[in-house]
Amino acid sequence: MKTELSAELKLYIGIDIHKRSWKVHCATDLFSGKTFSIKPYPEELHKYVTKHFPGYEVTTAYIHRKGKERFTKTDKIDAQLISRELKDGRLKSIPIPDKEREELRSLFRRRNDLVKDYRRIKSLIKMQLLYYGIHIPEEHDNDHWSHKFREWIDELKFEYSTGKESLESKMRSFRFIDKELREVSNQLRAYCRKHYKKDYYLLRSIPGIGGIVACGILSELGDLRRFNSLKHLLAMWALHQGYTKADPVIKLWA
Repeated sequence: MKTELSAELKLYIGIDIHKRSWKVHCATDLFSGKTFSIKPYPEELHKYVTKHFPGYEVTTAYIHRKGKERFTKTDKIDAQLISRELKDGRLKSIPIPDKEREELRSLFRRRNDLVKDYRRIKSLIKMQLLYYGIHIPEEHDNDHWSHKFREWIDELKFEYSTGKESLESKMRSFRFIDKELREVSNQLRAYCRKHYKKDYYLLRSIPGIGGIVACGILSELGDLRRFNSLKHLLAMWALHQGYTKADPVIKLWA
């Protein structure tokens, strides 16, 4: 008599991720599972599953703890908990960006870093002027640094050369960051116009959304069609910020 499996074999993998190793727990419908450590590479896990669980449908989830959170529970317990939650159907999946979207996101976040650097260097320059009692002309005292304002800074005189050299150094940093920020911004807009043309211009058609904001939405949120409503989008954002389904903010938007 020939026997055949009446149900598809399923494997549930919980992973607790750290830089130097992963703690992994594998469980199936028939046994509670095994916990072990592997090198922190997806290829290592794939090799193990292919060898020991051929033909299984695999479902996996992971958590990444930081700082003090690492010491609240052991890696083994965390991995077992995730595996059990998967097996019992209490964990829901979230969309994982593809490689193209991840790399677009990295460029957008690089721009965010440059914006922070840009604001910081401007503050340092203004602080030096204030420290030495140099008053900025009223026509230049705003957030927009025109070429005339930059030329005015370049022409400032100091009693000693060290003060002038300090300011010139800051201005070199400012010009570098300013140029880099413009370059990255142009690259972002050009890429989205070419590869996400339809969605990019749809977003641009909304009052108040410019090119950079449109790029940010495309890189951080992806395809907005996957959200059922604005409340759904806000709830998903809150979950990514670390809120849980029990938090009032999630219940409000769910």
